[in-house]
Amino acid sequence: MSKIKAAITGVGGYVPDYILTNKELETMVETNDEWITSRTGIKERRILKGESQGVSVMGIAAAKDMLAKTKTDPKEIDAIIFATVTPDMTFPATANLVATAIGATNAFSFDMGAACSGFIYALATGASYIQSGMYKKVIVIGGDKMSSIIDYTDRTTCIIFGDGAGCVLLEPTTEDVGVMDWELRSDGSGEQFLHMKAGGSRNPASTETIAKREHYVYQAGSAVFKFAVTNMADISAQVAERNNLNAENITWLAPHQANKRIIDATAQRVGISDEKVMMNIERYGNTTAGTIPLLLWDYEKQLKKGDNILMAAFGGGFTWGAVYVKWAYNG
Repeated sequence: MSKIKAAITGVGGYVPDYILTNKELETMVETNDEWITSRTGIKERRILKGESQGVSVMGIAAAKDMLAKTKTDPKEIDAIIFATVTPDMTFPATANLVATAIGATNAFSFDMGAACSGFIYALATGASYIQSGMYKKVIVIGGDKMSSIIDYTDRTTCIIFGDGAGCVLLEPTTEDVGVMDWELRSDGSGEQFLHMKAGGSRNPASTETIAKREHYVYQAGSAVFKFAVTNMADISAQVAERNNLNAENITWLAPHQANKRIIDATAQRVGISDEKVMMNIERYGNTTAGTIPLLLWDYEKQLKKGDNILMAAFGGGFTWGAVYVKWAYNG
């Protein structure tokens, strides 16, 4: 009997209408377009505006996009996993809100927090449910409203992040396609370099934490860059070598869109040429858990059945990993 694999059978995405350009950022902090572009590759990012607009708004839109394209009945969905570090609320889970909004009344749902690695963590988890034979349809969403936790007086972080969400549908297959392999890692010692100081149970919200601006992302850029370049590149190479993937037979590298220099370093480590690297960082910036599914959304029409796709990410925590996917359908 053939082994069951989890195939990606559909993709959805959503980015807000409002575009925050480098030129606009020049009016907010001491920076300029050339400085931002040369160091990050980012030209603009999308921002979700309006009252009571949480990340669920984008997750719902992405899921509805995917359901419509695949003509899937939401009542057939067994589970929804939402990777995010900017949930609408501490509880209930944002995935629960998405499930209700899209009519997935038979699904159980939960959030997963692994920062920028969240989507590939969630993808591996969803694939495991499918491979076990327990479930037939699992939606995996990655998305963040980073504008809700970014200090727009801090030029080290406000130039990087944007808002957006993407999702995939996982279904079982016995064909030689699907989520083929993964390697996931974490290291809590990275806390000191990339975190949000207040708002959790260790340091709950107070007038003091608000006054000290501790509810925003803190990032020690140079340290994070060094860790990201090394670990994201190394784990990508590890998964590639284990599956006999190389510069010739890897169709696409789908790297987390944190910084163009990190993307370039990962591609070079695996030996991938620029034309095989998925990239949209110049338009969306770093949407944290949203970057990789948004890449799949943007590139879907170019994907062919059997394409070898290597996904890689690095995030706060630290978290990092790589996933090898053999694409299941023609875009």
